[in-house]
Amino acid sequence: MTGMLRRRTSWLALVVAAILAFSLPAAAQRISLIRDAETENTIREYATPIFQAAGLAAGDVEIYIVRESAINAFVAGGQKVFMNTGLIFRSESASQIIGVLAHETGHITGGHLSRIQDELKGASAIQILSMVLGAAAAVAGKGDAGMAVIGTGATIAQSNVLSFSRAQESAADQAGLTFLDRSGYSAKGMLEFFEILSGQELLSQNRQSPYVRTHPLTRERVDTVRASLQNARYANAQVPPEFERMHKRIKAKLFAFIEQPTRTFQIYKETDNSEAARYARAVAYYRIPDLAKALPLIDGLIAEFPDDPYYREMKGQMLFENGRIQEAVASHGEAVRLLPTSALIRVGYAQAQLELDQPALTRDAMSHLQAAVHVDRDIGLAWRLLAIAHGREGRVGEAALALAEQAMVDGRRMDAAQQATRAMRLLKEGTPGWLRAQDLKIEADSKKPKR
Repeated sequence: MTGMLRRRTSWLALVVAAILAFSLPAAAQRISLIRDAETENTIREYATPIFQAAGLAAGDVEIYIVRESAINAFVAGGQKVFMNTGLIFRSESASQIIGVLAHETGHITGGHLSRIQDELKGASAIQILSMVLGAAAAVAGKGDAGMAVIGTGATIAQSNVLSFSRAQESAADQAGLTFLDRSGYSAKGMLEFFEILSGQELLSQNRQSPYVRTHPLTRERVDTVRASLQNARYANAQVPPEFERMHKRIKAKLFAFIEQPTRTFQIYKETDNSEAARYARAVAYYRIPDLAKALPLIDGLIAEFPDDPYYREMKGQMLFENGRIQEAVASHGEAVRLLPTSALIRVGYAQAQLELDQPALTRDAMSHLQAAVHVDRDIGLAWRLLAIAHGREGRVGEAALALAEQAMVDGRRMDAAQQATRAMRLLKEGTPGWLRAQDLKIEADSKKPKR
């Protein structure tokens, strides 16, 4: 954790808590968002050609990974795409995920659910999940940047708010097929995924996946996609081999972080020397924790793929969580060097730097954090770390402003209003910081629940 908290709450403890939460009855379950640079960037690389084919600015579409075992994906809040880990686990190829992304992009361009979309525009991902899934509260920013759980809601109550009519589903299919063809992708992945789900139409509603409940899947829709393939220019096109490698990696990584280590070792056996299997076992050993076995695995992957930033990031997280901070700083620094555009990787580096509590490193960490929030303002941990860095430098007003930003990301509007008010008292009136604090105060006050 940070220099201020001195690792009293580890990311691993939060993962364990989240795993326990998922053993509860459905009505009491909680959900979380997973912020992981590798997973998010992989999904974005798949999706970018589709977004561009749809006439969307790819950088304006936000992608979030929901830690939930049910098969589901949905759009909300304008151009925010949410994808469950359950869907990733159930998918058998990158092309199947690409097919889902094309369909969901069809919902975006079709303006479906415009009323709720308008209500949710500008809301953070945590707030959207809380509103859409009926959660009573959201808490964020308590984990590491590498595979950080950034928010939990109170209940999973799938409502009609995300349900589409069959006409809207057909329209999204048609749009998705068009986007796939424009992108040079085959629709086979979409068809394969629909066929995976098609049997669930016969199940009782409480046994169906949320994706089927909110996206009515009919035989006519499956037949339409199959017929489209007969005339598609790219019906037999294959996704780049790298995409399939990336797909195996994120499945292995997410599985190893979410499932118990014993389960990971059962699926990714010691006799399996594939890249994905070694990655999964490295994560599982780290979670036990058994660095004597985890580090050689991750070091072997780094030696094999020296320009891969995600293995460097993973090693940095392993070292950080086990108190080897100086080594963690070096590993995270290499990850930043290899992928300086990743906000999450910069946050991981800054967190390790701040843990050493050295003035020069604090200033460098601040620069990385400022670069991170410039790219992605929804990383609650980044704002909290910025508050710590400003506090160490004696900039109490800036620290209060950063805490107000974190509270807004977390959906804690009362705390945001209080910290923004404090920042306004401490900062010089009319400065950019003071004006931002004023904006946050107005926004927090305007969206406080009515009594």
